[in-house]
Amino acid sequence: MDFSFSEEQQAAQEAARAVFSQVAPDAVESPAVAQGTVADDFDRALWRQLARSDLLGLAVPAHHGGLGLDPVALCLVLREAGRALARVPLLETSAAAFTLAAHGTEELCAALLPRVAAGELALTVAGQGRTGHEPAERAVTASPEPDEDGWLLDGVQTAVPWAATADLVVVPAHTADGRPLLALVAPAAGGVSAAEQASTNGERYAEVELASVRVRSRDVVDHPGAPGRLHRLLATGTCALALGLGSRVLEMTGEYVSRREQFGFPLATFQAVAVQAADRYIDLRAMEATLWKAAWRLEPAEVAVAKMWAADGMRRVVQTAQHLHGGMGADTDYPLHRFHAWAKQWELSHGSAAAQEEALADLLATG
Repeated sequence: MDFSFSEEQQAAQEAARAVFSQVAPDAVESPAVAQGTVADDFDRALWRQLARSDLLGLAVPAHHGGLGLDPVALCLVLREAGRALARVPLLETSAAAFTLAAHGTEELCAALLPRVAAGELALTVAGQGRTGHEPAERAVTASPEPDEDGWLLDGVQTAVPWAATADLVVVPAHTADGRPLLALVAPAAGGVSAAEQASTNGERYAEVELASVRVRSRDVVDHPGAPGRLHRLLATGTCALALGLGSRVLEMTGEYVSRREQFGFPLATFQAVAVQAADRYIDLRAMEATLWKAAWRLEPAEVAVAKMWAADGMRRVVQTAQHLHGGMGADTDYPLHRFHAWAKQWELSHGSAAAQEEALADLLATG
């Protein structure tokens, strides 16, 4: 069996590498980021460049103006985004587009997906969770709207990325009898309020509250497999971002210890340094192997294993890098501190390693 990437997947990766090579991980658009507070918006210039390179249409079927590629291609692109700490909702928009294409009505797909591919529509997703153990009372409930063709949404979702600047929020909800739904909600819709939340990486997160928010039936994905597929896509994409971040951090560490001297010799020649770097290389290879299996199959167990390795492996990579850089790693003029902040954000997003271990145990117990 041939496990090499297809020509289309490699072409997407090369296009992404060309775009993201122009992004400096320590670059800031707003003084707020430099001061360690909250950024105003995602990188709109980069978003437009991604659209021009057809990278926003990866998940969009060809008949809706996209490339119609698979999650593996998306993860190849996200790995390049992770290396640059790209400040765009590429993962959220693409995961939502994949889910809409698979489970949405033709009317909904025709209305949204061409705009996604053109870069005219940025999507984000609520219900991602920070730890994987969100309390049930914070879930969103959906009730049929009396005498109307629509739904009323009530509930709260926390830690929603890009909520203040995205065009639509994909909100997982459930009916009184437990039927899962995905509702597309405009942040400015009546009954929607968002309270800004602090994030580790300096991006805008929000706690979104929905109070009898009206959503038309045509803007709801009513398929039992849609919420689970969306979550698995988000978790797998986060693993790809983590792999890109970790790979770049290990490269930075190798470059630094090769030129930094102690006692007249480069740090890289010391056995203790080499052993630590080798251990982190092994972490990255394990992250890579589990990622591609998860992206290929999108099965719950494979995704849980990949996210476990991504969370723990990425944390070890950035901690070792901080240790081997010494005081240089804490210098805000050097980009390592930005990688460390984003690593912690992605480590916990869509379930920490501990949450994934519990999920995997439950799957094995019931499987």
